[in-house]
Amino acid sequence: MTSTEPATTDLRRIVHGAGLLAAAANVIMQLAHPAVGYGVHESRVESGRLFDHPVKRTRTTLSYLAVAMLGTEAEKDAYRAAVAVAHRQVYSTAASPVRYSAMDPRLQLWVAACLYRGFEDTYATLGYTLTPEEAADVYRRCAALGTTLEVRAHLWPPDRAAFQRYWDAELAAVHIDDTIREHLLAVVRSDWLPRPLRAPFVPLNTFITTGFLPPEFRAEMRLDWDERRQRRFETTMRTIGRLSRWQPAVVREFPFNYLLWDVKRRIRRGKPLI
Repeated sequence: MTSTEPATTDLRRIVHGAGLLAAAANVIMQLAHPAVGYGVHESRVESGRLFDHPVKRTRTTLSYLAVAMLGTEAEKDAYRAAVAVAHRQVYSTAASPVRYSAMDPRLQLWVAACLYRGFEDTYATLGYTLTPEEAADVYRRCAALGTTLEVRAHLWPPDRAAFQRYWDAELAAVHIDDTIREHLLAVVRSDWLPRPLRAPFVPLNTFITTGFLPPEFRAEMRLDWDERRQRRFETTMRTIGRLSRWQPAVVREFPFNYLLWDVKRRIRRGKPLI
């Protein structure tokens, strides 16, 4: 897993707008690790709180994904430095239920692992496929989801089989208590939106989010699911996947293409990245 290995797969196949349907589910997966969950819930970085600054938080998070997956090494270095400024302010206190630091590479590895698993699962759920060689190449390059933060390259499991062993072991740490569950349900409900705007959106978002959650996380969230809903979910996602294939690339890749352009512009003009 070195930088000299050839890149054969266009990652724009993976990083496209339809994948954002799984965004809330992936947030749940990340915050299901108690140290990550309380790190976000107790964060003292006011400008990065989703419920206080939803547009900015969404922009910075999706920009990080665009840079990690599609950016140059210089852009990744710039974004890593910007994120570190905020992350250094996120650490537990004596009153925190669990110990955490947003600069802990082990916690950042978990976040990166959830993002990779989200990309992989969403791509398949939408009806897309990769050859084994393409899947291995995508996995190798997804190490950037961690190394664009503070995860050193050697911490990324060397191949997909090793990743699965890591994932299975880490599931033992997954637990969502009442405090973090309510925080995450507020994410699913889009509580930052005015009530008239979110009311018709909540049932659909809850359905899609629950469908994208692996069973372990769905159980921790206490979200109901059954075979009928699973069939409806799979049919809906395959339909969306078919429709996305007909879109022009510039539309299919939005908003990541725009956000990568915006990061380049901000770097060129010396503007803050986050």
